[in-house]
This record gives sequence, C-alpha cells and structure tokens, in this order.
Amino acid sequence: LYRRYGLWFRLRKLIIWLLGVYIAIPFLVKLCPAIQAKLVFLNFVRVPYFIDLKRPQDQGLNHTCNYYLQPEEDITIGVWHTVPAALWKNARGKDQLWFEDALGSSHPVILYLHGNAGTRGGDHRVELYKVLSSLGYHVVTFDYRGWGDSIGSPSERGMTYDALHVFDWIKARSGDNPVYIWGHSLGTGVATNLVRRLCERETPPDALILESPFTNIREEARSHPFSIYRYFPGFDWFFLDPITTSGIKFANDENVKYISCSLLILHAEDDPVVPFHLGKKLYNIAATSRSFRDYKVQFVPFHTDLGYRHKYIYRSPELPRILR
Repeated sequence: LYRRYGLWFRLRKLIIWLLGVYIAIPFLVKLCPAIQAKLVFLNFVRVPYFIDLKRPQDQGLNHTCNYYLQPEEDITIGVWHTVPAALWKNARGKDQLWFEDALGSSHPVILYLHGNAGTRGGDHRVELYKVLSSLGYHVVTFDYRGWGDSIGSPSERGMTYDALHVFDWIKARSGDNPVYIWGHSLGTGVATNLVRRLCERETPPDALILESPFTNIREEARSHPFSIYRYFPGFDWFFLDPITTSGIKFANDENVKYISCSLLILHAEDDPVVPFHLGKKLYNIAATSRSFRDYKVQFVPFHTDLGYRHKYIYRSPELPRILR
C-alpha cells in the first residue's frame, strides 16, 4: 500500500506539473511574441546535421557550385547553383565564374525558395534539385538570412528581400532565358511576396510554382494538425495575434490578387503539415482573380494513395509532364 501510494503521489505530481506547463505556455507566448516567430521560422532546426554547406558534392550534387551573396550590409546568404543535365560533364572542376556564365546558356532557370526548418541541403530538397536538373533546368536555391550558414536574423521582410536580390542576380546573368519561381511550404509565402513585388515593378517571372501552399500564416497556424492548442480558449489571442505582432503575414491569398504570370499549384491530399484544403482555397482565389485573366492557373492534386505527404511530390513520375 505504501508503494502504491508513493507511485500515485509521484504520478499526480507529474500530471499537475505537465498541466501547469500546458497552461503557462500560452501566456509565455503572448508575453514574448519572438517565441512564436521562432516557431514559424524554425531556422534553429538544422537538418541534416553536420553537413558542410560549402561542399554540395557531399550531398551527391557534383554539378553544383556554392556561392555567397550580400543582399544588404552585414547580411550574407549561402547559395547553391545546380546546372542542367546537358552541362553536367562540362561543370566538373569549374569555378564560380564558369557557373555564373552558364546561366546565360539556353536553359530555363528555377529559383527555389525552401520552407521553414533545415537548410538548402535538406534531403528532400536535394532530391528535387536533382529531378529539376535532370529535366534541363538550372536550379538556384539559397538559405534565407538566419538559416544554414547565412548571416542575419530572420524576418518576413528580410526573407523577401533576400529572394529579390537572388532573382535580380539571376536575371543579370541569364539573358532572355525563362526564370521560374518555385516556393515550397513557408517558401510559398516568400514566393508570392517576391512575385507580387516583381509584378508591381513590371518585371514578372515567367511562371510561379507553389508546392504545398497555404492561404495566409494565421489560417495555416489555425489549421496545423500538430497544434495542440487549437481548441484552447482564446487561441487566436494567445497564439495568432503574436505572429501578426511580429510582422509575419505571408498573405498568399492577398498576394495572388496582384500577380500577373502563369501559376501552377501542387498539393498532396495527405499533406499533414499544410492541409490540402488551404491549397485548394488559394487556387480558387487565384482562379477568380482579375490579375490572372490573361494567364493560365492550374491546380494539380496528388491522391492520398501516392503517399507524397508534405515534401515528396518530387517522386511523382508525372512531374516532368506537369511542368512541361
């Protein structure tokens, strides 16, 4: 009986402690909005660990060059440039100048904007670069300030400015070759911010591709399956308002109303991170927007049985046909 009482006492104490932490976290987030910003960006999660981002060849990218660009003073971002399959053999042993000149070859360019957490060397991202490279595209990707080995503190404004800087850097070297913007997950928010700005200055990309997009960051946070506080009283006040207070909106639903270029949306029905219905909702907003009246807008769903979830659409054998 004594042992049982002691076990029950310790269990009850643990339950009370866990309940106290559960209740305290919303107040902590409300008092420190920077916590919620970190949970949105997850830039401190570097996966895979212990890789040298200066050596993309260690990830099987033998036809890739690592650059460092400086969008602003005291800000440096790490960039990878993978050449298309037709240039793989010529790329061996070449320096940065050769890779930059190669952007002027007669191949389209994809600027890839990754999602939160991890780096430009993430496994699923590397696999996508390989697929796109094999299809004949230059692939340029980078880590936003505060991610990977890029220097600076993350913010929506900063991420968008980094993307704009890389886009302009590409256009200065690619001549008349098509340049497409591809955003994934949180990167779709950066992508629509970027393309809206490009359209406003009348230099739109040739197309925008959104993989696993959401409507806006508040709806994504409210719909996120991993949110254990969705039904907590005052959820919006405790968790969503601090996101807005931190200047984070990623308003894809608003941005698409000001975008004038072809749009392709890819979304898996079994996506556990960004619910499928948010991608479909974004498509419906874009398809009825006047800004797209002269451009093609397409939504491509991937059935649950395929198991592509949030980040494996690159495995689809239909992807080459879809992109064409």
